[in-house]
Amino acid sequence: MDRIIEKKKYTPKKIAIVAAVALVLVVVIYNLLFAEHTSKLNVEAQRVTMGTVQEGKFQEFIAVDGSVDPLKTFFLDITEGGRVERIYTDDGRMVEKGDTILKLSNTTLQIDFMTRETQLYDLMNERQNSEILMKQDQIRKMNELAEIEYNLTTAERTYNRNKMLIAEGAISREEYETSKDNYQYLKRRKELGERSVKQDAQLMQDRLRQLDESIYRMKANIDMARNTLNNLYVVAPFTGQLSTLKAEVGESKAAGENIGQVDDLNGYKVKANIDEHYISRIYPGLTGNFEFNGNTYQVKVSKVFPEVQNNTFQVDMEFANGTPEGIRRGQTLQLKLNLNDGGKAVLLPRGGFYQSTGGNWIFVVDKSGTFAEKRTIKLGRQNPNHYEVIEGLQPGEKVIVSSYDSYGNIDRLELK
Repeated sequence: MDRIIEKKKYTPKKIAIVAAVALVLVVVIYNLLFAEHTSKLNVEAQRVTMGTVQEGKFQEFIAVDGSVDPLKTFFLDITEGGRVERIYTDDGRMVEKGDTILKLSNTTLQIDFMTRETQLYDLMNERQNSEILMKQDQIRKMNELAEIEYNLTTAERTYNRNKMLIAEGAISREEYETSKDNYQYLKRRKELGERSVKQDAQLMQDRLRQLDESIYRMKANIDMARNTLNNLYVVAPFTGQLSTLKAEVGESKAAGENIGQVDDLNGYKVKANIDEHYISRIYPGLTGNFEFNGNTYQVKVSKVFPEVQNNTFQVDMEFANGTPEGIRRGQTLQLKLNLNDGGKAVLLPRGGFYQSTGGNWIFVVDKSGTFAEKRTIKLGRQNPNHYEVIEGLQPGEKVIVSSYDSYGNIDRLELK
């Protein structure tokens, strides 16, 4: 008799499948909970640049190039145009104050000066002739007045005598009236003559004063013309070195044209161009330093030129402790210009990592030196040598500061 065979619920095949699935789940859960998911990259330690975080004085400064210039420079500009007639010295030589450097000739100015001189002589002759004529006329009128006074005296005496005679009836009435009229006539002529002489004297003074004023103005005009002629001689304004003399004999120069400069070699200053970004932070009195012949020297901003050209502005700096020995005009100096007084801070050396991270994170080397891990940081101010660390790093820690361009999204560097 047949019996029913019950079908097995768990066959070896099913058991094997269930076991395999369970094993896979265990592995997945383990990886999720306990396995390390950090992306790694093997890097040769010799191919990266490391720096040490340290605590120190953070000096915010900018690096600028400055050129050494004389403390005082006078530019030789042509005041009056003309043709170069003679050159008395060469550029590069020392000149004393008042030395003639070159002479220009200008025929137009010379003719104009001679014309003004001729006009002055004519005016002076006119003044002299006018004075002579007026004095002669004055003398003539005074002679006439003297004759009138003489006749008046005679007429007065006759008139007084006739007054007595007419009272006695010794003379006729007609004779008396005639002497009276003659006396009054001469008296009136004397009054008019005196007035005429006085007026002529006043007119003569006024005329001569006008001529004198014209002569004075003409002389002042000639003095100006003479100074203009003197400007054809270019002279040294002070003792110094003549540089860049740009003139040749026979060459024509226009008014206002620069032909060179005289440098005062008794002192030097440093002239520098600074990016306009810093114009609000640069002011007179700001200090800086530079290296020269193995020594460090200080400079101080003495003048700031506010005009911006080609995205830069210019400053003049003076040597704080005297001009360094051996320094020369035109020499270029690498300056560190301090923007503040400095203070304690945690300092991170500058490096190429900043271009990839923007200063938001960095690889910190483990104490063992075998690996470096990514860490979030926060940076503040910076200067050409250091970044100021706000948070994320401690003094003494080592970091990788070279470029991160080839690391991608790596979280850990294995250093070999």
